[in-house]
Amino acid sequence: MNIKIAIVDDNSFLITAVKEKLSFFDDLNLKFSAINGSDLLIKLEDNHNLDLILMDIEMPVLNGIETTEIIKQKYPHIKIIMLTVFDNDENIFNSIKAGADGYLLKEINAQDLHDGILETLNGGAAMNPSIALKTLKLLRNPLNIENKQEQEDIKLTTREIEVLEHLSKGLSYNAIAQNLILSTGTVRKHIENIYNKLQVHNKIEALQKAKKNNLI
Repeated sequence: MNIKIAIVDDNSFLITAVKEKLSFFDDLNLKFSAINGSDLLIKLEDNHNLDLILMDIEMPVLNGIETTEIIKQKYPHIKIIMLTVFDNDENIFNSIKAGADGYLLKEINAQDLHDGILETLNGGAAMNPSIALKTLKLLRNPLNIENKQEQEDIKLTTREIEVLEHLSKGLSYNAIAQNLILSTGTVRKHIENIYNKLQVHNKIEALQKAKKNNLI
């Protein structure tokens, strides 16, 4: 048996780690690796004679969920297992919606990864227990996530977005105040308003949420 596999991940250390896990098994044949979804699609044009892709989710240019959707339309014969650090509900839900065949965490050991690959190729769905549990909960209660996505209609003023952009550059409140010709107190007030509107408690959360909602 010769199972043809590709790995997609923007982190070369993680690609190496997965390669190492695959190398224990003679029936797994790593054809190539790609650094993001766009890179993968280019490589697939030359060689889509693959059985399975191990796909990272968080990648620049084209993320794993968007890529999965495209591949499932173009090359429906290829199975896709999401291999990710995160088991958050939204990623699981969106991966399944995009057509992923399995969802495993990156810290998985070699034997479980091998078993998951075989299981998926035999028509099963590779999932580690914590993810299987979350998936069940999502299936029982999918509305939460759908509504959550629609609710994210955050209205920030132009000034608040400017303050956020300065924050994302790592500037202090004083520096932001100088750049925008405001008092430090006003900057603080803007940041307080931003946190309230985004429903976050600190700068990191604020920036993550703002990026996710394309505010900055």
